Amino acid sequence: MNSRRSWLIFSFATFAYVIAVMQRSSLGIAGVDSIERFDVSAAVLSTLAVVQLVVYAGLQIPVGLALDRVGPRFLITLGATLMVLGQASLALAPGIGVAIVGRVLVGAGDAMTFISILRLLSNWFSGRSLPLVSQLLGTIGTLGQVLSAIPLSALLHQAGWSTTYLVASGASLLGLLGVLAFVRNGIPPSTRSIDLPGHRVSIVAQLRSSLSRPGTRLGFWSHFVTQSSGTVFTLLWGFPFLSVGLGYGPAVASVLLTVIVASAMVTGPVLGMLSARFPSRRSNAVIGIVCALAVSWGLVLGWPGQPPFWCAVLLVVVIGAGGPGSLIGFDFARTFNPLRSLGSATGIVNVGGFLAAFSMMFLIGIVLDLLDSARGGTGNPAELYSLDSFRIAFLVQYLVVGTGMIFLFRSRRQTRKRMHEQEGIQVAPLWVALTRAIKHNTGR
Repeated sequence: MNSRRSWLIFSFATFAYVIAVMQRSSLGIAGVDSIERFDVSAAVLSTLAVVQLVVYAGLQIPVGLALDRVGPRFLITLGATLMVLGQASLALAPGIGVAIVGRVLVGAGDAMTFISILRLLSNWFSGRSLPLVSQLLGTIGTLGQVLSAIPLSALLHQAGWSTTYLVASGASLLGLLGVLAFVRNGIPPSTRSIDLPGHRVSIVAQLRSSLSRPGTRLGFWSHFVTQSSGTVFTLLWGFPFLSVGLGYGPAVASVLLTVIVASAMVTGPVLGMLSARFPSRRSNAVIGIVCALAVSWGLVLGWPGQPPFWCAVLLVVVIGAGGPGSLIGFDFARTFNPLRSLGSATGIVNVGGFLAAFSMMFLIGIVLDLLDSARGGTGNPAELYSLDSFRIAFLVQYLVVGTGMIFLFRSRRQTRKRMHEQEGIQVAPLWVALTRAIKHNTGR
């Protein structure tokens, strides 16, 4: 395991994921252009993005179940094909109806990519390298946001809508060819895969079994509270907020979106190493990231008048840490599920962040439209995306993430209880662990 071939397959699978992230976030850089091209309101625009996420989240469990039966290579290939068709449809869309169909195809293709690659990695990597390489996948994948924020954004404003999204479609075609040529399913490590012939459980039983494990639910809520804010920001509302609401303009907004990627690339490997070294402390990292998000959003939204630039930088840095933080949820799924049902468990976890994201995304669009109507506005982006409107609309995040945190603490308590009952492991509070470590190192 962990051979040169493993890394070759990792490289081409990761390239396919980078392109999928680019397709996922490609609508975010066109928020203002979309309103003008299709002559729609903020609520309708948010619907365009929400439909994509609804399809993505809705397919996670079916894809996870299929993954345990047909293998990852087939689903990665099918996903890339759907994204080729989806972006081509968006490029040539004469109206909002065809555009929605295009985003549905992109959401469906994207839904098959990430969890399939995670499953693929479990066949080609083992031991402590698995959580590290999973974080590496997520970290490199964020480069897709850079591709959409800078070259794709520049192409949109220079070559126009159709050319931009046709180029995006072609990028997925390249990813598809790479997967077909080089990626193979591999064989799961025998020590971690027990699947007896003639004892394959039904889909319903397998799904119920995954959901019954509190570790799976802990992964779901970890993903729910850490990824959602960043997804909302990068996929749709971040670019209008930075460029129009804060008045930084498209160029600075694009640079700030790339800071999210830089932050993820720094924090991802660190979180991967910590998860591998201190597996019983992973939920503390999730809680810390959520607290940092709450504080950084509070600074930007609560600052009297125009917030200083450093507040915006701090916000995007913390948002960037949320992406790698959400991958801890998948590590919970891997830890508390047998490999034969890992696909379904991973699908359940991946629903979390996107369920929260499309809820927030749609509600933000509704609030922006209501505020614009209350002012007697005409839907002008300068009025629709005013800073005061965003201050109110973005408060939706506190309600959604706060609800998720309640369930996260409940799932964490249940998981620790299950660990204690089944394995005799009692997880001490963090302060106790730190005290023991200090005494051990000082010899006192």
